[in-house]
Amino acid sequence: MNYIEINKNLWNKKTEIHYESDFYDVESFKKGKNSLNPIELQLLGDVEGKKILHLQCHFGQDTISFARLGAKATGVDLSDKAIEKAQQLNDEVGADATFIQSDIYQLPEVLDEQFDIVFTSYGTIGWLPDMDRWAQLINRFLKPGGQFLIVEFHPVIWMFSYDFTKVEFNYLKSEPIVEELEGTYTNNNADIKEQSVSWNHGLGEVMNALIKTGLSIADVQEYDYSPYDCFQNTVETDKGKYQIKGLEGKLPMLYSILASK
Repeated sequence: MNYIEINKNLWNKKTEIHYESDFYDVESFKKGKNSLNPIELQLLGDVEGKKILHLQCHFGQDTISFARLGAKATGVDLSDKAIEKAQQLNDEVGADATFIQSDIYQLPEVLDEQFDIVFTSYGTIGWLPDMDRWAQLINRFLKPGGQFLIVEFHPVIWMFSYDFTKVEFNYLKSEPIVEELEGTYTNNNADIKEQSVSWNHGLGEVMNALIKTGLSIADVQEYDYSPYDCFQNTVETDKGKYQIKGLEGKLPMLYSILASK
């Protein structure tokens, strides 16, 4: 099973739908809206003048947002369609972000630089089978003294069925989760039905991978909301904060890890 080709095909199809969606609101973004959330902005602080590597950047809104804040930002994604859209968007808004199409694990073959910050966020590591290789890659691209930040959906969330009525999946990493899903998180009724291959990674697995590669973990946070309305059966409990209806305040929905080299 070639998970890279399967997922690349999936994300190429998703990109076309996502780019036109209200969820990503590209028109507001073109007019200057910053797509980054308060969580990552507060944890990273002032990024002006910093070199940032953004892993699994989709079609580049967050990468371009970093560039607009004065960073020298490079975004990487598996999907060639996503990178095409990212470059188009970058040119349209007059930003100076750089984009690279690559499988994350193959990135050292096409990029030989080090960065002040490596960043990844919201629905990324579930597409990767091996957290140890992922952490080694982060270490490889960080300058001494550099910072790594992940803000990600909490592994507890991924245990539930899509309608949040039962526990369906393992918390800890097991066999790959192979599914054929219809729709996408920007529109459950979107005309897309493609196979996907993903993995669940518990917090211990993620943190130990970073520790083993020599990074020092400085801060770990858990959050009881999602800044995105991307799950089924959600309710907006505060402006820009979404929780699962009937489970408000009971589930961790995000976590963040800030580490340094």
